[in-house]
Formats: sequence, C-alpha cells, structure tokens
Amino acid sequence: MPKRTRFTTWRTLATAATAAFMAALLTPAVAHSAPRESRPVYSYDNAIREAVWVDTGLDGDSDGKTDRVAVDIVRPRELAAQGRKIPVIMDASPYYSCCGRGNESQRKTYDANGNVVQMPLFYDNYFVPRGYAFVGVDLAGTNRSDGCVDVGGRSDIQSAKAVVDWLNGRAKAYTSRTGTDRAKATWTNGKTGMIGKSYDGTIANGVAATGVKGLETIVPISAISSWYDYYFAQGAPLYDSGPEWLSNYVESPAARAKCAAVQQKIVDGAPRTGDWTSFWTERDYVKDARKIKASVFVIHGQQDLNVRPKHFGQWWDALAKNRVERKIWLSQTGHVDPFDFRRAAWADTLHRWFDHELLGYDNGVDDEPMADIERHPDQWVTSNIWPPRTTDTVTLRPGTGDQPGVGTLGLRKQSGTEKFTDDPTLSETDWSAQIDSSTSGKVGFTTKPLAKDLRVSGSSTVTVTATPSTTTAHLTAVLVDLGPDTIRDYADPAEGITTLTDRTCWGPSTTGDSSCFRSTQAKTTAVDYTILSRGWADLGNHASATKGVPLTPGKRYTITLDLHATDHVIPAGHRLALIVAGTDKDLIDPPSTTPTLTLDLSRTTARVPLVGGAGAFARATAGTVAATPSPSLLDGVRDPRAAHRIPGAI
Repeated sequence: MPKRTRFTTWRTLATAATAAFMAALLTPAVAHSAPRESRPVYSYDNAIREAVWVDTGLDGDSDGKTDRVAVDIVRPRELAAQGRKIPVIMDASPYYSCCGRGNESQRKTYDANGNVVQMPLFYDNYFVPRGYAFVGVDLAGTNRSDGCVDVGGRSDIQSAKAVVDWLNGRAKAYTSRTGTDRAKATWTNGKTGMIGKSYDGTIANGVAATGVKGLETIVPISAISSWYDYYFAQGAPLYDSGPEWLSNYVESPAARAKCAAVQQKIVDGAPRTGDWTSFWTERDYVKDARKIKASVFVIHGQQDLNVRPKHFGQWWDALAKNRVERKIWLSQTGHVDPFDFRRAAWADTLHRWFDHELLGYDNGVDDEPMADIERHPDQWVTSNIWPPRTTDTVTLRPGTGDQPGVGTLGLRKQSGTEKFTDDPTLSETDWSAQIDSSTSGKVGFTTKPLAKDLRVSGSSTVTVTATPSTTTAHLTAVLVDLGPDTIRDYADPAEGITTLTDRTCWGPSTTGDSSCFRSTQAKTTAVDYTILSRGWADLGNHASATKGVPLTPGKRYTITLDLHATDHVIPAGHRLALIVAGTDKDLIDPPSTTPTLTLDLSRTTARVPLVGGAGAFARATAGTVAATPSPSLLDGVRDPRAAHRIPGAI
C-alpha cells in the first residue's frame, strides 16, 4: 500500500462509519451531514464526577494483594442518562498530589464523598462539554493508589494500561480502594486518547508501546522515550543521582513506607557507572515502537534541557520507521507546555485532533502539514513532511586554522590535530562566547559566513577520534549558529515564557474548578549566537553502547556522539560552528580525572541533516570570505541551570 505524503493511510472506512454514528449520538439536532467539530452542548457543572479503583494485577508493594490505582472520572451526565457511549481522554500522572500540574501547579481536590472537585489543567473543562469523558489516573504508589513507583517500569506502565483495559472491558475495577463492589465502564466505547507533559507523556509513550487495544492516539508533550537517556548520555551521567531519588520524591507517604524493596531494586538496576542494564531495557519504549497501534502527536521544546530533544528525535525516527500516523510541534522553548506558548492554536488543534482520532470526524486535520516549527518567538512555519524529503545527511569536516583551537568546517577532508583540557567550570555558553579565541578548554571549527540560508532538520552525529591523557574522559559536541538573533530565553527559570496576571478561560468553570488560567507571553533575549544542538558521551563507551571501560592514556579512541534533534535555519551572513570539549557544566557530570584530549582531525566528522544536502551546503558557503575572528566576547543566554532531576513536576 503506498504511503501518503503527510500521514500513513488513515482508517477511512472506520472513520466514516464512526463519524456517522457519532453524528447521531452526540449532535443535539438531527445531523444532515457528518459533523466536523464537537460542540460544547453538555453541562460541565452537572457532569458526573466519580472515582473507581482499577486492579493492575500486580503486587508491587508485596502486601499480598494486587494493587489498585485510583481513577478519577468526569463525564457528561446527559449522555449517561441516554445510554450513549463516549470516548475518553486520559492523563496518567504521578504528580496529582505531590507536585501539581501545569504552570500554576494545580493538584486534585476532592469533596466529602471522595469525588474529584478540581481536576488540574483545562482538559476536563474543555472536552467534557463536547461529549468526552476525562480520566485522571494516579500512578501506582502515588496519591490514592496502591503499589510502588518504579520510574517508567512495569508498574508505572501497567498503572495506565490497566485503565485502558478496564475501559474496554478487559480488567476489573472497584468502587473503593479496599471494597468488593465492582465498577464497570458501561458508559464508554473504549476509544481512549492519552495526553500529558513530561512524566505523564512518558507514560503515554510506554502504554502505546505495549500495543494495547483501545488506545487510539497519544499526545506526548516533552516526554521521555527511553529512561536511560534521561539519566545518562552514552555513559556520561547527566545527574548526581539516579531514578530512586525521583521515585522517593513522588511516592505517597503510605507507599514510601512499604516500598523499600522496590527502591533498592531501582538502585541496584541503575548503577551510576552509566552501564546499560536490564533495568533500562524495560524502560526503553523506542525498541517497541513496532507494536504501536495508536497515532502520535508529539510536542517538544528544542531547547528543553530537562527532557532533552534526543527523546523526541529517536522516538520520531522509530515512529517513521514503523509507519505510525504522526504529527509534531517543535517550539523554541525549554520544558514548556504548548498551552503556555501557543494557547489558542493549541486548544484548536488538540480539539480537532481528538475529534478526528476519537470521534472519527472528517475535519481535515490529517491533510494538514505534518510539522509546525517555531522559527522565531511566536512565529511559526509548517513542513508538509518532517524532516523534509530533500533532507540529506552531510559529512562536515573540521580543519586547523591560524591559531590553536580555532579552525574551519567544510566538506573537504582535513588533517592535523587539535587539543583541549577538560575544565568542569565551563559550559557550552562559555565555549560559544569565545568561539573565535584560542582557549584551552575547547576547540571550535566554523564555516565561512553563509551566502544563503542553511536549514538543519533532524538528528546529527559527531564522530570524534581522540587520545586522552588520563583513564577517564567525557566529551561534549555542540552545533552553534553564530550570528545575532532574538530568541526565547530558554535558560531563564521559566524557560522561554513570562506569566502574566490576566486570565483566559477554556470552557465552563465550577466553584471548585476554574477553566481560567493566567496568560503568558514569550520571554525573549537578544544573542550573538544560538546553540542549536548538543550531545555528550563517556569516551570509555567507545567500544560499547552498554558498558564503559577505563581508558589507556596515550591510546587513540573513536566514538560517535548522538546529538539532539532540531529544526533550525542558519541565516545568510551567519556561520555554522562545531565545538568539541569536555564536561558541559551543569549538563553532565565531570569524569574522575581531568584529561587533556588530542583530536585527530582526519578522523573527526560531523554528520548533519541539511535540507538540500551537500549541494545546499556548497552553495551556502561558495564565494564567501572567511570572517576575521573577533576578539570580543559573544553574548548568549545565561549559563544552563543545574540539571533537573524531576521530569516536569510543574
């Protein structure tokens, strides 16, 4: 079957049949044609609010009873009274009690009967009046659920998968945490869409990778695709602690008292050596992308230094390889929800996405461009296919220049060596600021000023051949756009947004659950350079992606660093730079020694996905004159903040 240009073939017949069926069920007036949009015709104030506890079939806390996870439900009363079956939008989270959701850190609140009063975020306010049920799941070991948090493992994923199974009549649920009265989901047709930011979106990825029936779509926002890559980068540690810290942080006090054995398993399974273990295999969803039946709408910040863009890059590539229906938004922000960087367009697009995927409405969302990309603050472009079909990976080669550590970058193979000494007090911003100066802590290679725009689209790699002076060494590779621009200030604590005092409303409100949220606007900064992609590795992992070894001083090693996915245009007049250095301060931890590394430039390359391929690069760099290195310090964003250990606690 030929592949469509924007999505793989949609379920045409099923979509048409479902659209006709839902037109009869959900449209208040007689439908003369298939609807294109669900309308807010049902009462939110009078909606059914209830809780059930779904049996996961696991006994994570080893108390001799299978764990039950709390499921809070808001659904239209009118449709329930008429016996009409409706689809579900679900957010499964560990943060509903401990940490809060969204820009305003909302938590679930309950009435005297234990039914949810405030459901965080706008999903229930907006979609319940449009004929959807909204379901908020407390992951095992959190809030009102049994069990233990295992940070993306079997317990976490089964917490949500069991709910999808229950919605489709395949699992048991009860009306209380300990009682025997059964609860059945007779009010739903089983069609489920999962959504969530960070940890929540990660759970959506993991559940989709099980291939569970009934999960029609997922919308992962700034989500993890493999937990190893949240804590390590090819053996280099990204944090000073492992997943046991996160587990302890989000667990309820009751679970924490019973989950010491699970905590120890997490510690034992995730050694700080950076070696790959079976613990990480269980939490790698990319390997199971072939099982995915749901469509996927990915949203990610290209400057997210919490859940780094490698996560969406490798996930997207796996989805494409397995012909999964997909769509993507890429912002200039850090770890920020689209509700806070593109609110109106987000609500509209998400509405149409769920209408198409869960109600079967033929609203044209499948014919729209695959990608929306924020090119400048609040300025978006689209791409029919992402990356564009004309994208080709181009091998760029560094060469020596007129001063040590300040070299060239082009298509021709070069020779010679450059060296630097790891300085853990310096970061990628320090290196970029002095790109045209000879400094001991980095080496940098730049193109000539470009005669034409050059677009990088996708994931790059940098292969480094280096000789260390000590038994340990960490490496960083960074791609930089050298030239003035105004960008979102992703290094600010709010990561590219400013929260205002006025509010906008997205659906009806109740006394205990307002649909009105504080407005935001882009927080921008003027810079002389923009870091567009980065990657890290432990040179001790040169021979194996799963295990590191001590280095032999004076021996040459070759390793390929995976850089983060991006879509960035380097304008004419700017330069493209490659920086190679050691510890990237506050983004990776330093090695146990302070090595000097000598690079063999004849065996060092950057493979960069360029729209137009090598021809585009040749045209962009043809006939230009090399820039005279500036002795002045270039200005960029502030130094990166200390690494996060919590994927999206707010």
